[in-house]
Amino acid sequence: MPKKDYNKYFVSKPAYEVIPEGEVKGRRPAMTLMSNNLVPKTNMYIETGWVFGMPDPNPHIFEHTHDYDEIVIHMGTDPDNQEELGGEIEFMVGGQPLKINKTSAVYVPKGVPHGPLTWKKYNKPHLELTIMIGAGSLAQADPGGHEKSRKNKKEEK
Repeated sequence: MPKKDYNKYFVSKPAYEVIPEGEVKGRRPAMTLMSNNLVPKTNMYIETGWVFGMPDPNPHIFEHTHDYDEIVIHMGTDPDNQEELGGEIEFMVGGQPLKINKTSAVYVPKGVPHGPLTWKKYNKPHLELTIMIGAGSLAQADPGGHEKSRKNKKEEK
């Protein structure tokens, strides 16, 4: 059996393609870690971003929907207390507020409105990670709904 080269599945340099509508203080630009552009034919979109201060504007991720199921992970970065998020977020899912103050994951089925995400408290850096299986590109995934919002604003002009 021929040996397979798994380097083609390895992403050593993330893409910085998620562009919010304006500058968000307290956040680093999101990194795309997996997409069809990075690893062809994966049909997965994974992106993550650091929250290192109270985001401003807050909220900066508004209500939106996706054509793909999504998993949204908020992860604390304290190695001595890895379940502590380092903040508190109100995340609206289907009109229901979820209080996030610990490392956690939320499954959002396709078509379910979610957002806004509003930071209520900030104590220490944490990560936000989204995974969409089936969405292979930024246009399909549209994390945060930024691309659809930008498109709608252009059509209104």
